[in-house]
Amino acid sequence: MRSVAPKRPSPVGWVLVAVAVGWLALAIGLPLATVFIEAFRQGWTGFVGAITDPDALAAIRLTLLVAAIAVPLNALFGVVAAWTVTKFEFRGKTMLVSVIDLPFSMSPVISGLVWVLLFGANGWFGPLLDQWGVKIIFNTTGIVLATILVTLPFVARELVPLMQAQGNEEELAAATLGAGGLSTFFRVTLPNIAWALLTGVLLCNARAMGEFGAVSVVSGHIRGLTNTMPLHVELLYNDYDYVGAFSIASVLAGLALVTLVLKTALERRLAGEVSSDERPMTRFR
Repeated sequence: MRSVAPKRPSPVGWVLVAVAVGWLALAIGLPLATVFIEAFRQGWTGFVGAITDPDALAAIRLTLLVAAIAVPLNALFGVVAAWTVTKFEFRGKTMLVSVIDLPFSMSPVISGLVWVLLFGANGWFGPLLDQWGVKIIFNTTGIVLATILVTLPFVARELVPLMQAQGNEEELAAATLGAGGLSTFFRVTLPNIAWALLTGVLLCNARAMGEFGAVSVVSGHIRGLTNTMPLHVELLYNDYDYVGAFSIASVLAGLALVTLVLKTALERRLAGEVSSDERPMTRFR
């Protein structure tokens, strides 16, 4: 099928383009610029001092640790969920997809509150865990659980549409040639979904590092221990340390910009592969 080259906008189209660009500049560009301007209000020395403060470094380390745990787990779940939804027909499949999407529509505060209701001091399992000396709420474990819940759908929702569009012809061909399940996955399925998987991981990682609501409920806001970067920004802002707050916020904004650039590059790579008419055939012996 031959693609049709996009036409140049009409005068009305140019107006719409201008409105869209102007709105993005006002809603995103201006606040983002303000973050970096305020972060460097006291110069480079003030910025470096803010991000190398012991509490700031502890918040950065905790944020990276939580993301390093939550993102791989959700990547693994996303692959399994996408494979289950796209390769098999079973009763309750629609319900499963709806449950996967639930964190998108659920308030982050609720995502944190459910763990407090389960593992808090007066929760369902809190007293039992306390007898065993296990602490989840106001601890790194609770922050990880809350982050996993709010970031759960990102990888799965990137993979499901792609795997549905690809179908299962190549997996069936591999099985016909004698490939086992694991061999088919690693030599056929995984290469076909690699770029979409990376995109989902990037989005999941960005949300994990920037999550505030759910983490705020379960963290306890203990300075230097359970404060992630977003929580540390709030703490500094409430203490009227605006340079420190905006400095940490600029680090988060910088990570978001890097994520955006990588996501755009991956989407272009994925679009190029999807539009290709020929795919290399995998041989099995």
